[in-house]
Amino acid sequence: MKLIYAIVNDEDTNRVANALVKEGFYATKLPSTGGFLKAGNTTFLIATNDDRVDKAIEVIKTKAKKRKKFVPSTIDREVDFPIEVDVGGATIMVTDIQRFEKI
Repeated sequence: MKLIYAIVNDEDTNRVANALVKEGFYATKLPSTGGFLKAGNTTFLIATNDDRVDKAIEVIKTKAKKRKKFVPSTIDREVDFPIEVDVGGATIMVTDIQRFEKI
């Protein structure tokens, strides 16, 4: 068994959650905050069989999209101009599970 950690932008959370359920995956959702933009995220914890990991990642990739966003510049506090950055998408990590119980 594997544990998938998927950190997803809040704007994509509902699309990802609905798509995972539709494909038969169960996930625990944890609110989290990104470090760079201090933006809201959701961290999904998904336990699944080894042979379903690629399917789960495929589902997440199709629903968590990168997009451009303008944010205030923090380079020079006297000149406040927006800069364009990429937001969204997902950060995904997969680890082995030594033991899994659903009680």
